Amino acid sequence: MAEKAVTIRARKAELKEKLARMYDAKDPNSIFVFHFRTHFGGGKSTGFGLIYDSVHSAKKYEPKYRLIRNGLDTKVEKSRKQLKERKNRAKKIRGVKKTKASETAKGGKKK
Repeated sequence: MAEKAVTIRARKAELKEKLARMYDAKDPNSIFVFHFRTHFGGGKSTGFGLIYDSVHSAKKYEPKYRLIRNGLDTKVEKSRKQLKERKNRAKKIRGVKKTKASETAKGGKKK
């Protein structure tokens, strides 16, 4: 399974370089390829690719998870318990105060 993941990642890198040559992209980091599906029997896969003018515009428009996958952003690690406590605290409050309730979880208790 690990070998398969490595080869897929390598193929995506090759595909990025090939797309960069085909469409005269300046930086391969501004190309995002994703959502690949293998056809029955193998040998052919289809997917999506987005080519941005620059890395800056890619960071502006791409979702955070895709930026993390391509190494342009870092994942913020939060504990599972913190996320659940924040969610349950927000369930008890309605409206604009919801954001304030979640902020107190970050900064600690206010008096």
